[in-house]
Amino acid sequence: MNEKMFLFIAILSFSLTSAIVQTGPVADSSYVAAVYEHNLVLNPDPRVPLSRTEALQHMQKNLDIYEEQAARAAQQGAQILVFPEDGLQGFNFTRLSISSYLETIPDPQQESWNPCTEPDKHNNTEVLQRLSCMARNNNLYLVANMPDLQPCPLRTDPSSSCPPDGRWQFNTNVVFSSDGLLVARYHKQNLFFEESFDTPPQPEIITFDTPFAGRFGLLICFDIVFHEPTITLVEKGVRQLVYPTAWLNQLPLLDSVQFQRAFSLAANVTLLAANIRHGLMNMRGSGIYTPFSATYHHANKGDPEEGRLLAARVPVLDPLWVNQSVATEEGVVRDDSTSSTATDSEACQQESCFNSPPPEIASSVPPSSDTFISSMIYDPYTFVLLNETEGEVKVCNGTFCCYLQYQRSPQSGSKELYALGAFAGTHTVFGRFALQVCAVVRCAGSDVTSCGQRVEEAETKMDFLLEGKFGTKYVYPSVLASKHVLEQPEHLETAANGRVSMKHSNMTAGLVTASLYGRMYHLDSE
Repeated sequence: MNEKMFLFIAILSFSLTSAIVQTGPVADSSYVAAVYEHNLVLNPDPRVPLSRTEALQHMQKNLDIYEEQAARAAQQGAQILVFPEDGLQGFNFTRLSISSYLETIPDPQQESWNPCTEPDKHNNTEVLQRLSCMARNNNLYLVANMPDLQPCPLRTDPSSSCPPDGRWQFNTNVVFSSDGLLVARYHKQNLFFEESFDTPPQPEIITFDTPFAGRFGLLICFDIVFHEPTITLVEKGVRQLVYPTAWLNQLPLLDSVQFQRAFSLAANVTLLAANIRHGLMNMRGSGIYTPFSATYHHANKGDPEEGRLLAARVPVLDPLWVNQSVATEEGVVRDDSTSSTATDSEACQQESCFNSPPPEIASSVPPSSDTFISSMIYDPYTFVLLNETEGEVKVCNGTFCCYLQYQRSPQSGSKELYALGAFAGTHTVFGRFALQVCAVVRCAGSDVTSCGQRVEEAETKMDFLLEGKFGTKYVYPSVLASKHVLEQPEHLETAANGRVSMKHSNMTAGLVTASLYGRMYHLDSE
């Protein structure tokens, strides 16, 4: 066995050297985190302006639910609780119609303020006060998302980036400590068709410290796709990220739990992801992810429209907090959520984990001649069908090539069609970002034009080795099984030459997607 080729790790780190993992727990090295997937009470006509009283009455309905869930989380021992993006007011507002929902949130780096104990210090801060008291009364750190109004020096500085109305409106995370103190404020950098909000003049890199787990970083929804602030946080050594989101699922590559899990694995971080639950808008899927475990919930079509609280005990990953050590405690699952755990020894202790071909074998397989182009999430992928029960195929999109060695286990009577796809280029629909992607997908029908379309269920199980040579170290691996079940890859490997491989077998359910999703951040502006 060539030790230089096969790294004995179950996670793919951004670093090109393997991480040192301690197999035993460290004293006081874990905490209980909770996220709440919120079935929010919506404004039925968000484009019609309301009075402040009417806006508050609407938000109080959602705050009432938050209050109940904060109490439940506290009963389960939670030390930090995360609520989703847009969870108080909803979405689809105009710049004018959201105005009554706005509160001016002071900068915690400039002043110390506890809204619960000092309610009269700032006017029109009813929501901040209630969130603060919620944290204080339940003795937990609380993260919520709300709209923020900040004055902009349009008159005093006409050359500034002020909007024409002379004020900034931001999509904002707020963090309260367990005594109600406002400790962090983060303005979303990467908006997703949010006409009511502004992009902050400069990207904000915001962290906060806790007495139970050290440092956490803040991001919101679409931020996770981009370098700022997400990758900057990770590269600064922040290994615990808090992630309110209102994610519109995009199968087969960008389902909520699929990408949340992939990011946690690739970045080697804990991700506390709280999503909105809204079936008509295909918003669902939340979780608590570490490099070693995943505690998540993803509703399926036809499930009741209801919220879901998840709580799990997870290891502290802040290296300063645990003296450069990392514990691998397994997640503790509550509320009938789905959980998976894997460690180095479990993932790669069998010889079958180390039998992938060396790079020269993969590169010697010629690209398949019977390729076709089909759209996947609005990008033109080059595909090749998996026509045999087992075999190896290679497909290239330009000079970027993907290789697959596979063995299928189709169920009796199943005629499911599968294909291997490759794409290298800039995605330009609903955002602009550069990609290199290798993906095995179950096609939606029996025709090749259905390859790349949305599929949620599958019967065919597959053992596979998926490989590509990437021009980036930021490659996000995922294995998504039928009905949104996540599978932990058996083996992930990255080499200094950019070769990334993912090996998996013994699936628990049919394969929907297996992908290596490479982000070429350095090409986004080209």
